[in-house]
Amino acid sequence: MFRRTFWFGTGVAAGVWATTKVNRKLKQLTPEHLAAVAANKALEAGHRLKDSAVHFALDVRAGMAQREAELGDALGINAPVDPELPAARRYMAIENGNTPSSVERSDRTTYSYNRNEDH
Repeated sequence: MFRRTFWFGTGVAAGVWATTKVNRKLKQLTPEHLAAVAANKALEAGHRLKDSAVHFALDVRAGMAQREAELGDALGINAPVDPELPAARRYMAIENGNTPSSVERSDRTTYSYNRNEDH
């Protein structure tokens, strides 16, 4: 008698356990649940991508600042101001008036840029 009761209880427990597992799996496969899981994963991926982009932008900005400081030191822009030199001479490396583009422009001053003169 106890043997039959034990096996009956074991069968009932196994049936309840299997039914619960199957119902959970069916609930996970509903379209609403699948959409919710996909949306959550997309949000997580978006946050990871945003964080990566922010870190990349900060690294680029730091590299730009470092390179700008190196170039400033090389050109003498970041050097302390020498009181004996006038201000215009300190920035001569940047503002060079003898560039080829300014020479070409001065040669072409005799031509008019008015397109209506041809007609």
